[in-house]
Amino acid sequence: MTALYDCKKASEFRVRTVSMATNITDSPLHRVSHCVVGPWGAWSECNSDCGVGSRERTRQVVVPPKSGGNPCPDLRQRRGCYADDPTCHSFKEVAKILPDAFKRYSRDPWRMTHTRPAVRTPSYCVYFRLKHVGPVCQLQTWSRQLLRDQLVCVECQAEASGANGRCLGDGLAGARTFWTAASLTGCQGSWVQEDLREDCTCPILSFLFV
Repeated sequence: MTALYDCKKASEFRVRTVSMATNITDSPLHRVSHCVVGPWGAWSECNSDCGVGSRERTRQVVVPPKSGGNPCPDLRQRRGCYADDPTCHSFKEVAKILPDAFKRYSRDPWRMTHTRPAVRTPSYCVYFRLKHVGPVCQLQTWSRQLLRDQLVCVECQAEASGANGRCLGDGLAGARTFWTAASLTGCQGSWVQEDLREDCTCPILSFLFV
């Protein structure tokens, strides 16, 4: 009788143990939860104003995974784009420059002059920070003034401006563009536009757009 009684007690204990384990697994604290995400948002604008760039979109997690549930899928997508802003041509233009000693007030920039007309069309000035200057620029006296990190003034006179009233290669604010010396093959480099002033004349020992 004692052995039968002990066997019954052990069976009741096992039943209670299994029941308690089941309750723990089914409780909210231990329930498996799979990741749930919301819908995709709108695509962003192209991150480039000119040429190849990218745009992206994102989505948010609505229900995070829990207790071994399925992980969240990608929350960000990216795809290529191509931008063609109206100002893009300015990045591609290469400015041609000469020292201001070259015939400032004539349609012929290659001939020196000692006379100036009483009335002239207003110019505008562009101030650039030189970022790169080619070694060939050391071959002529005037181009030796072109030094890296130097701030230079380049004047756009009416004779050099196009139909839109602007000089080729006058750049964009804060953008790195390129220049070349019109009278010295191989003297070239890059600069960044820091300022543009209308109705302006550059000081002595500056440069002209051609």
